[in-house]
Amino acid sequence: MFLFTTFTRAETIEKEIPADYGYIVEIGQQAPDFSTVTADGQEVKLSDLQGKVVMLQFTASWCGVCRKEMPHIEKEVWQKHKGNSNFALFGIDLDEPKEKVQQFAQDIPVTYPLLLDPKGTIFYKYAEKGAGVTRNVIINKNGKIAYMTRLFKQEEFNEMKKVIEKLLK
Repeated sequence: MFLFTTFTRAETIEKEIPADYGYIVEIGQQAPDFSTVTADGQEVKLSDLQGKVVMLQFTASWCGVCRKEMPHIEKEVWQKHKGNSNFALFGIDLDEPKEKVQQFAQDIPVTYPLLLDPKGTIFYKYAEKGAGVTRNVIINKNGKIAYMTRLFKQEEFNEMKKVIEKLLK
């Protein structure tokens, strides 16, 4: 188990990241950059989002826990902050074709953009090979990882929402 400290303005948030979460990144480090496209074909490069609070939600259509968590992200995070120009949220779909990702977004339903991650190139910059897909990474305005979750645990999800709020202030 690792203990990391995140600085959000004047506050310090301590979060234990269990080793079994399977992350290869740490809170406080620069988020690994990537470039990909949305299911609708728009190019997204993480480093272009510097100056924004960014939420990356790693997902896949076959993931039952993802399907459970995504409506909460849609309602409690995306609908609340989508109008804030200092916030960005992307679901990153692990190694599925564009058509399947588009159908997945309709089936849940979610309106936040889903990114394509062929062969898990983005996922494996953040997590170990074989690690489970359900996870969220919150990145501060300086491009550093501020918070990470694994699976859908209500207490951790609520804490993540508070971190987002603090980072947006």
